[in-house]
Amino acid sequence: MAHQVQAQQGLYEYDAVSRLRDSQLGDPRVKDIHNYILKGDLWEAFDCEQQPVLLIDEIDKADIEFPNDLLRELDRMEFYVYETRETVRAKHRPVIIITSNNEKELPDAFLRRCFFHYIRFPDAATMTQIVDVHFPELKRDLLHEALTTFFKIRETPGLKKKPTTSELLDWIKLLVSEDIAPEALRSDDAKKLIPPLYGALLKNEQDVHLFEQLLFLHRRNAR
Repeated sequence: MAHQVQAQQGLYEYDAVSRLRDSQLGDPRVKDIHNYILKGDLWEAFDCEQQPVLLIDEIDKADIEFPNDLLRELDRMEFYVYETRETVRAKHRPVIIITSNNEKELPDAFLRRCFFHYIRFPDAATMTQIVDVHFPELKRDLLHEALTTFFKIRETPGLKKKPTTSELLDWIKLLVSEDIAPEALRSDDAKKLIPPLYGALLKNEQDVHLFEQLLFLHRRNAR
């Protein structure tokens, strides 16, 4: 169980399959188990000669026991490699940045040891800067219409999954690839309630129907 936990934490992996294959082929590498130990990100951070910065992304998507198991290793700043019978100790205590989308509660003991910082969803000005990094030559009128449509969808009440920055970037990439005109995003045609290539933004049938119904009622009431 301890070995499985360590592998999940990204400390290291033992490639037993490759070792078995090499033994069947008579490869002399099998005599040294170190050849089959793959260092994980945390091990690499512990080995750094200068203080490293380690990112652990979306910890809330990991197994429920992961935060507590990780906390033990970070408290001790060391871990034991059972296959090689050695203890790996951090040369410098790394700066650990952990992100969470709050999809599930994290253990209190884990949270007590964290400095919490909430990052709000980007506003239109910040999102413009983000898009400019990925699409520096994007036409301003298309960017404006795309952002207007994107935030309109995000503000739709009752959505099961609101589109995020990654969905917006994927959508804009498709708009550019298909040479979609800005006018197509602000059409008043009742038959075109959903923006073109909406599958990059709305990820399930329930949200498509909800957005379509709300937009239709809004336009009907505006007449």
